[in-house]
Amino acid sequence: MKHFIKILNHSTDEIEHILSVAVRLKKRMKDGIPDMIMAGKVLGMYFDKPSLRTRVSLEVAMTSMGGTAIPLEASGGKIGIREAIKDQARVMSRFVDVISIRTFEHDIVEEFAQWSTVPVINALSDYSHPTQALADILTMREHLGDLKGQTLAFIGDGNNVALSLAALCG
Repeated sequence: MKHFIKILNHSTDEIEHILSVAVRLKKRMKDGIPDMIMAGKVLGMYFDKPSLRTRVSLEVAMTSMGGTAIPLEASGGKIGIREAIKDQARVMSRFVDVISIRTFEHDIVEEFAQWSTVPVINALSDYSHPTQALADILTMREHLGDLKGQTLAFIGDGNNVALSLAALCG
């Protein structure tokens, strides 16, 4: 998979594959069986919009799979302010194996992915929160079983999570 920017960029088969791998990795971790599929790999994490839970979950996931996670700081404190996004994406692609971006503006994630030669993961933007939607669906499946034919009611703002869940359920 190249990038994970929004749910609508992926087929049902791709989404099912991601969820099945997540189930397998989660079970192996619970059983105490390390899965070193990211051994020797580095995740670079941009956080224009801070989040303790997202940062910790990314770092723990990467570490538990044998990789390393490092915070990246954009010049000027925000991606694209002092250095062009195109330049940052190209340079960071030479140093890390995957990049996560949590930002206020979805266009930043899209532009970064356009120039990156390594996978870019949208860890939240104003338009999309695909990782949260996947986690929500995985949790629902774990507690409710097969969700085919079920109705999901989302109570809250019509925000990035709502859009991502609607796309995923569609």
